[in-house]
Amino acid sequence: MRANTLLATALGLLAATSPAAAQAGSNVLPPPRPDTTYDPVRIISQRLDLDKYKATIKGLTQFGDRRQGTDRNANAVTWIETQLRSYGCADVERIRYEYNPPAPVQRDSATRAAAAARARAGGTGQSQGGGKLRGVVTRTGVNTDSLAQTDLRVRALNSQPTKPGIREEVYCTKVGSTHPEEMYIVGGHMDGHGWGEAANDDGSGTALVMELARVFSMPDVKTDRSIRFALWNNEETGLNGAKAYVDQRQALQGKEMPAGSGKYPEPRWLGMIQHDMMMFDHGMPNPDGTMRKEQRPEADVNIEFQSSAKMADGAQKLAWFFQSANEKYATDYPAAVGQHMTNTDSGPFMDIIPAISLRENERGPQVGAGWDPQWHQVTDMYSTYSDKDFRLGLNAAQTTLGAIGLLVGTSVIR
Repeated sequence: MRANTLLATALGLLAATSPAAAQAGSNVLPPPRPDTTYDPVRIISQRLDLDKYKATIKGLTQFGDRRQGTDRNANAVTWIETQLRSYGCADVERIRYEYNPPAPVQRDSATRAAAAARARAGGTGQSQGGGKLRGVVTRTGVNTDSLAQTDLRVRALNSQPTKPGIREEVYCTKVGSTHPEEMYIVGGHMDGHGWGEAANDDGSGTALVMELARVFSMPDVKTDRSIRFALWNNEETGLNGAKAYVDQRQALQGKEMPAGSGKYPEPRWLGMIQHDMMMFDHGMPNPDGTMRKEQRPEADVNIEFQSSAKMADGAQKLAWFFQSANEKYATDYPAAVGQHMTNTDSGPFMDIIPAISLRENERGPQVGAGWDPQWHQVTDMYSTYSDKDFRLGLNAAQTTLGAIGLLVGTSVIR
């Protein structure tokens, strides 16, 4: 009831937004459809399937950790593109950009000693984007030791080092039938590192986006507005793929090409929704640093916006809209809203349009405190996760599908 009240308040505020805010897309949140016998969003949400979601994650893990700048990363991009085309998702395209990493920063002995002390104390010594670290804090970081991977097949698969140069990332589009010139961007990053299989970070988010593309691309599904399904590259190196998309595509928004064709290569952005690590919410570490083996009963989907962003007001309303959709369409796990979105591909969008991120845990106080021991580690393997973990990811997919389905005006041809 509280969430519904907040959603109603947010929708009331939207009616009073300025023309500039309207242009930014913060006034396009419709009220949820009333509960009736015919609910097209519910119909298509029931087409999400746990086994298909798991199979897509499994398919991604065949390429190891998919580290950017390697053949395994490029092969994964091609595999994703092939899957999107098989779904019938329209306008499958690639973004090309060049990534040349900066030279490593040389730190003096005092700086290195301070960093080592923070690591020994657990975590990184900072909240990573807001919020206080909670409960027991364990060390986090990126595994760079190939020998830590005991699975020799995966170790060999990940052996090729990264090289600078041209990178590619793929997207496809569900073209709106009434307003093709407007769209929501739904994203996840397909690259990973750490010498595992990057099953959760971010195979779980990539598979979620691909599953939504599959369902929305079904021939009997129609939407008034467009949806773009984007699989970013180079997230782990600093959101470079998402930044490249913004740099290359922002100025093209809403331009009909060619004039009079009714085609919009880059529809006007109404909002951006990122998915990054969707499956592991086992709670805080135990005092000895171990984790409980089962998904905690109070596990939830975290929906975050960044309170310091220029578009924070619209992003907060979008986040609460997603929370309301979770109440209506998710089958197992609830959703919680937080205000400290950070370190994810929605960042490059957050000062331009309302942008939110869905996760398994809060990015700063929970992920940053070691609540996911697989994060960037050799243990981020498909075999690590149980069906309860995979189902948390599926509930995030139900949440996004429900909210986006309402926002774009979905119907099912009968």
